[in-house]
Amino acid sequence: MPGDIRASVEAIFREERGRLLAALVRRFGDLDMAEEVTSEAIEAALLRWPIDGVPASPGAWLMTTARRRAVDRLRRDKAYAARLALLQVEADRAAPAAPEADGGLPDERLRLFFTCAHPALPEADRGALTLRYLAGLTTVEVARAYLVPVETMAKRLVRAKKKISGARIPFRVPEPHELPSRLPGVLQAIYSIFTEGYAASAGPDLVRHDLAEEALRLGRILRRLLPAEREVAGLLALMLLTHARRDARTGPDGGLILLEDQDRSQWDRVMIDEGEPLVVTALTGGPPGPYGVQAAIAALHSTAADVTSTDWPQIVLLYDVLRSLTPSPVVDLNRAVAVAMRDGEEAGLALLDGLAGEPQLRGLHVYPAARAELLRRLGRFPEAAEAFREALGLAGSDPERLHLRQRLSEVEGH
Repeated sequence: MPGDIRASVEAIFREERGRLLAALVRRFGDLDMAEEVTSEAIEAALLRWPIDGVPASPGAWLMTTARRRAVDRLRRDKAYAARLALLQVEADRAAPAAPEADGGLPDERLRLFFTCAHPALPEADRGALTLRYLAGLTTVEVARAYLVPVETMAKRLVRAKKKISGARIPFRVPEPHELPSRLPGVLQAIYSIFTEGYAASAGPDLVRHDLAEEALRLGRILRRLLPAEREVAGLLALMLLTHARRDARTGPDGGLILLEDQDRSQWDRVMIDEGEPLVVTALTGGPPGPYGVQAAIAALHSTAADVTSTDWPQIVLLYDVLRSLTPSPVVDLNRAVAVAMRDGEEAGLALLDGLAGEPQLRGLHVYPAARAELLRRLGRFPEAAEAFREALGLAGSDPERLHLRQRLSEVEGH
């Protein structure tokens, strides 16, 4: 298959797979069978399309093929068909009408979002299911994303699917009164994928572009499906404004470049222009949510010409709001760094030292790294060296370790 046709076909598969899988789960009530016939339909397309050409409606072609495969399976197994029919009746009773997507047709992916992120599932499983069934990553790719053996991830996915089946988790969109409790799980699953992509926890690269871009794609889908949900806009804005800095975050040697030292001309203005109006949407019409507040912080960075002209007082105030919404030591750490930029290193260091006993910060290299930076700026080089060594022992990715080694070498030279 020529390279341009292959790229076109792969793009179609990536876009259509989640929609196809979700529609088949809705129709037949069985995730395993839906996954199998979806894969069979894609395999059939790989055989036919290079010969016959890509059809005018590739999604409809795939759906027709997958449905035929499913019907063939059901004809061969009447007991299986009876069980699926019972599940379908139960699902129909439980499921309200889905919101309408582009073209006036209900998009079943919205149901799949909420199924994958159901609160009855362990938090770690939610992101894995989202990657596997909505982003279309293979089990191998999901295992790599979570830094676990493939066998471990395969067992996790099987366990999660059994939980969905055994607990009779409904394949439906929550009713309006349920959204406030259910939507955060969906958003968290997508954001977890993004954070691992934007700042990989281990490995040779700082940015896992595949994961970050899949999270953005999922965020855009969710935004189209739930246009009235301001926190969906906030999450998409946060990811866009953050990922816009990707090309400026590492130097020629592969080492991490901190925000204050980045060449802002390398920031992606197209992403920034897409993200900034979404911040306004996220903050308009009611009390702000945590993703909207974080997006507002990211927007203040994106509109500043450099670190010194950044509106640090406003950023500190936004962190105060974020603390009231989602209090955590990580938020306090980020606020302390912003206070250091507003009031000076001593003020920020005092706040960081007050977090020394927080269990959630143990094992995170960002805490000793933040202390080390402030100590370095204050000229307290022996203490900075000790903090850099601690951070180096905890950092996972090669670019972060390279940056910390360079900083350690600088302070040891004084």
